[in-house]
Parts: sequence; C-alpha cells; structure tokens
Amino acid sequence: MRRSFLYICSLLLLLCLPLQAQNVVVNAEIDSVQRLIGEQARIKLKVSCDADRKLQMPLFSQSIVDGVEIVEVLKDTQRINDGKRLSLTYEYVVTSFDTALYVIPPFVVLVDSVPYYSDELAMDVSTYMIEQDKGEQIFGPKDIWQVPLTWEDVSSSVMFLLLFILSGALLAWVAVRYANNKPIIRIVKITPPLPAHIIALKEVERIKSDNSWRTADNSKEYYTVLTDALRTYISGRFGINATEMTTTEIIDNMLKIKDKESLRSIQELLTVADLVKFAKLNPAMNEKDGHLECVVDFINGTKDTNADENPKPIEKRVVNKRTAKEKTALLSAVVILAIATVTLLVLLIQDIYYLFS
Repeated sequence: MRRSFLYICSLLLLLCLPLQAQNVVVNAEIDSVQRLIGEQARIKLKVSCDADRKLQMPLFSQSIVDGVEIVEVLKDTQRINDGKRLSLTYEYVVTSFDTALYVIPPFVVLVDSVPYYSDELAMDVSTYMIEQDKGEQIFGPKDIWQVPLTWEDVSSSVMFLLLFILSGALLAWVAVRYANNKPIIRIVKITPPLPAHIIALKEVERIKSDNSWRTADNSKEYYTVLTDALRTYISGRFGINATEMTTTEIIDNMLKIKDKESLRSIQELLTVADLVKFAKLNPAMNEKDGHLECVVDFINGTKDTNADENPKPIEKRVVNKRTAKEKTALLSAVVILAIATVTLLVLLIQDIYYLFS
C-alpha cells in the first residue's frame, strides 16, 4: 500500500512539471539567414511568463558569438491578460565583417533560476561577387582631395574683416572724442548783406529790363513789384516796416526823418499805385517810366554813402561746449561700438576656424 502511494505521488509530480514549463515560452528568430558582409541582421528573443516570476535575460558584452557583433539592443516589455502575464522582447541588431556560416547557440533564459532554452539559429555571411568579364575592378583607398578655396568660401570672412576694421576705427574715434572732453570749435564764414540801395537798384533794373510791362495791359502787376522794391528799400535803409504799412503810415513815419518836399515824388507814386490796385487806374507808359525814375532818384538821394557796396565774408569763431546729453550720447556710442567690434571679432575667428578646420 505504501509503495502504491509513493508511485502515485511521483506520477503526479512528473505531470505537474510539464504544466509549469508550459507557463514559460522562449522563442528566438532571425529576420534572414543570408547576409552580405557588413549588412545588419535582427535577432528577436521573446520570452513570455507569469508576471510574478523572476526573469533573467541573457547578457552579452559586444558579440553574441565570435564574429557576430552587436550593434544595438532594443527592448520592449508588455503586460497582457490584465497584467497577469509578462512579455519581454529583446531585439539584437547584429552584423559581421567575416564570411562564414555562424551557428548561434540557444539563448538561455532563467525563470526563477530555472534555465529555459530557445531554438538554435544560423546566419550565413557571404561576400560580394565580382564578375571579371564585365571589367569590374577593386581599387584601393583614394587620396584625400584638396578642395581649392573659392570666393564663396572666404566672402563671409572678408565681410566680417571689413566690418571689424570699420567698427574698430569708429570706436577709436568716438573714444578719443569722449576722452578729450573738449568744446567743439567751428569757424563760420558770414557774408554781410548788401546795402539796401544796391538790392533795390538791382530790382528796379530788373523791372526796367522786362519788356513785358510795355506789351501788355498789366499796370497792377507793374506797380505792385515797383512799390514792393521801394517798400523793401525803405525798410532796410530807415528801419521802418514799410512792407506791412499803408501809404499814409509810410509817409507819416518818413516825415520824422525827411522833409515833406523830398517825399513828394514817392507819395505820388504810392498814391497812383493804390489807385491802380483798387480803382483800376491804367496810367500811360510815359507815366510808368516816370514813376520808375522817381524810385531811382529817391534811392540815390537817400542811400547810405558810407555803406560798403562789396562786403567781404567775415570769419567768426563759434565755440560750443559739450552738454551732458552729448556726453551721454558719446558714451552710449562707445559701448555700442565696443560690443559690435567684439562680436565681429568673434564671428571672424569662428568663420576662419570653420574654414580651415
């Protein structure tokens, strides 16, 4: 009876072991057995087991077997069946640089320290076949080509160099100006105005030489320009604002300087001019000429004989002291130009370094 019991227990134990092994699945596959030398292959090792079990994948340093090098290892972990099962995939990217038929032994996976094995794999690495009858040849390594420099290669460096020189020169000039802190001295040439009688006589001469006054009925325009020349002369010679005054106001102010008899001719001219402008009087041509001569006589009779008729330019020294605003502007320019100069120098060095590296 005791022997029968032991036999039954042993039988049940043997039946349970395959059931436990069925909970662990180890599978290995390669994407292609045939490979050319240097090409990469992918070997997938997939393990599935219960999530609560301790799983240890195989470890490799640089190669799976001698001659098959590992380029990269990709890992993927998934939980299935509501987290009860664990699926772990290792994808080995491998390559070989020697022609041979490589036998990859089974991968060993430890589950709760119990080893499980995958299938054995193979990878056949072959070389390139060269058909001599087609004239194909194998050549050795080529010499390093020395590529000549072109304008496109150095144009940026030349541009940075020119900008650096310009910026540095401006920086030096502005820095010296700021450090000196001297006032700005300018020499200005001032040309004195011509005497009033010279200006007036030139204008009268222009009016006299214009023949349009004689060929057209334009008395209003004629007397307007003639009296404007007279009023401008009176303003410049006697300091009276005659250009903004009426005839009566001009005569009243002139009587303070000249006698009534000497003003009779210009009073008559100004009165006729007012009648021409406002009453449409049209004097004869000889009257127009006579009024022009009256203006010339009045100017010659009242001109300043001491005035310099050909004044020469006068040089005047103008001193402008530097203000606080100008100092601030110069200091700001120094800082900006310094930053720009340093930046251009760095860009120039980098460009030259990349050009010759």
